[in-house]
Amino acid sequence: MTPTFLVNPNANCSYNFLSSTVMASCSTFCPRIPNNFRVPPISSFPSKPLLSLSFKAFSCQASDASSQDKFSGQVGFLGLGIMGSPMAQNLIKAGCDVTVWNRTKNKCDPLISLGAKYRSSPEEVAANCDVTFAMLADPESAIDVACGKNGALSGMGPGKGYVDISTVDGATSKMINGHIKATGALFLEAPVSGSKKPAEDGQLIFLTAGDRSLYDSVAPLLDILGKSRFYLGEVGNGAAMKLVVNMIMGSMMASFSEGLLLSKKVGLDPNVLVEVVAQGAISAPMYSVKGPSMVKSQYPTAFPLKHQQKDLRLALGLAESVSQSTPIAAAANELYKVAKSYGLSDEDFSAVIEALKAKSHDSA
Repeated sequence: MTPTFLVNPNANCSYNFLSSTVMASCSTFCPRIPNNFRVPPISSFPSKPLLSLSFKAFSCQASDASSQDKFSGQVGFLGLGIMGSPMAQNLIKAGCDVTVWNRTKNKCDPLISLGAKYRSSPEEVAANCDVTFAMLADPESAIDVACGKNGALSGMGPGKGYVDISTVDGATSKMINGHIKATGALFLEAPVSGSKKPAEDGQLIFLTAGDRSLYDSVAPLLDILGKSRFYLGEVGNGAAMKLVVNMIMGSMMASFSEGLLLSKKVGLDPNVLVEVVAQGAISAPMYSVKGPSMVKSQYPTAFPLKHQQKDLRLALGLAESVSQSTPIAAAANELYKVAKSYGLSDEDFSAVIEALKAKSHDSA
């Protein structure tokens, strides 16, 4: 197998919209390669160390923009919730010309104070920007903001791009893509893997699909917002990848919750369990970060439980569409639904442990 490489530059906003790029092939499985295989960065900017060896698991492409290009376009950002707000802040702090909109205007104020412009509708944002990002809570919101009354669609046209970073199902993404493309504009789905802290730190993972030229053009912006990016081909593939990732995550959290409660029930210290897990083969940052708070029954919101359950629901729908059995995810989904019924929707998804506590109490 021939190794291929991905260089992920330390991006800034000095790149032309729809600029030419230097491209390299990669796949979805990209382990770090030894130093002796590394190639010099194409860009003269300092690069983030993301050189990758690819295996043919699923075809994707990655690109690096030339340092000769200059980006002087305007960037729109729709949706300033728990994820959108820190992402927009990072673009502003990097020197980008950002215009924002949110249903609740006061969420725009901190960004305006940092230098962002404000428009009163998604249509106005799209009309005044070269590329518009959208980070919405669910498929219904994504459709409404893109295609509804005064939606971004009305402000799109040739030479513009729409990047939907919301977590939605493939059908929703394809529908929005069709409407955007009909205006002559370009479309990219780019859901992210990562929650509040990675969004704040610019450490998200982008799972993109759609117009390759738009991907190449916004790559410098994605590099401001994230630590890595994958191009997965046709629209729908990015949404599918994100749903599979979040299905795994939701199931992992449910199982971890069971382990914490069982360890305590048999007289073990759950804090020690967290340490043991952290040092073993099943170690995951999620366990180390959330475990200590879960032991204390504290669930500071990084990823709302209602969104985790929504993603499980969408993932189960995806599985059903291809006749793939997912009994573990289905069981986890029911547990998150119980947690929602207890009023935990806006708590972190780790609060699913409370549903298990209630079940144990009821069966006692």
